[in-house]
Amino acid sequence: MTATAPHGAQPERTGLAWRRTTLAFAVVVVLAVREGARTGRGWAAVAVGAALWVGFLVLAHRRLLVLAGRRPPAPSAATVAGAACAMLGTAVCAVVLVTGG
Repeated sequence: MTATAPHGAQPERTGLAWRRTTLAFAVVVVLAVREGARTGRGWAAVAVGAALWVGFLVLAHRRLLVLAGRRPPAPSAATVAGAACAMLGTAVCAVVLVTGG
């Protein structure tokens, strides 16, 4: 780490991880839409998954704004819980979509 770095590389790496996760989440939603279009069923699961992605996108954007600060604090419990719920909810939607339940 250089002396000129304002707060080290950790916030930058964390920001990149949030971006990667958001992109991967978007790919999952696109694949779910494709599966829904292919099979003609599971549109409710696709809609819920897309809504969860939008919620996660808002959480990620807020976290990235915080990470841009000079000394970013640890994420709040609400941010962590929201991200975890979005991921778990999307997993449930994927199971519903794949099994046709």
